[in-house]
Amino acid sequence: LLSECSSLISSQFSFIPTASTNPKAALKSKIVAEFRPQSLIDELLLYKRSEDQIELKEKQLSTMRVDVCSTETLKCLKGKA
Repeated sequence: LLSECSSLISSQFSFIPTASTNPKAALKSKIVAEFRPQSLIDELLLYKRSEDQIELKEKQLSTMRVDVCSTETLKCLKGKA
């Protein structure tokens, strides 16, 4: 019975391409199998840290009362950045 069902299914669904008959499907399968998300995760973490640093500096600058007309003050801020 199992072999009859198997042959019936394969005869009914023979139009479905498999990885062995479809080079694009084989390539996609290989890419998915070899995908290692750790490098992507590392890059995203670095980006997030960078964004956090920028946000922190913007908050620090917004809370400071700075005379923007003073070149000395601007030089000091530039030196700290």
